Amino acid sequence: MSDASKIALITGASRGLGAAMAEQLAARGWHILAVARTTGALEELDDRIRRAGGSATLAPMDVGQPEPMVKLAQAVMERWGGLDMWAHTAVHAAPLAPAGHVDAKDFQKSVDLNIVATRGLIALFEPLLRARKGQAVFFDDPRAGQKFFGSYGATKAAQIALARSWQAENENVGPRVVIAAPAPMPTATRARFFPGEDRARLSPCKAEAERILSAIL
Repeated sequence: MSDASKIALITGASRGLGAAMAEQLAARGWHILAVARTTGALEELDDRIRRAGGSATLAPMDVGQPEPMVKLAQAVMERWGGLDMWAHTAVHAAPLAPAGHVDAKDFQKSVDLNIVATRGLIALFEPLLRARKGQAVFFDDPRAGQKFFGSYGATKAAQIALARSWQAENENVGPRVVIAAPAPMPTATRARFFPGEDRARLSPCKAEAERILSAIL
């Protein structure tokens, strides 16, 4: 069903599941606010959305930088009066390494983006989602405790734990918080984790976006 009045903010929208979510929502008539660091990939996403008859606003910025995100939240409230959806696909995927050899800089990047930035975005976007009775969507990838996934597994698990607390706290007052569990997809992140894997056996990002959205909308 098309509803052009609905606004979806996608963090990590330039590729993979984030881009697929943006395209699927745009095809349903939502206006997409696409946030990512890679300007070229965002412009390519915008071209695909517009060719399909949809609309998007591009916001090339780093979600780990608090000041630009505060300005973005203010602009969203001024222009649209809130959000109908925030889908958070941005993640730092540190290289695999034994726990005793995790690179300190990579670990700190994982903490900063996967945990610290997520906390800040929740605080910023909660009022926007509440204003339009919207919903936030997180994407679980349970790698905690697996061999060589120390940085990614620990910080991704912490991100989802934070989302689950937010979900429980807002059960009666909103916004609705959804934690989806995508099937393995042929993303660039997964290719770094599992080089040489038969990607034909994986679920396309488009198919996972369609499945998740059909379940939550």
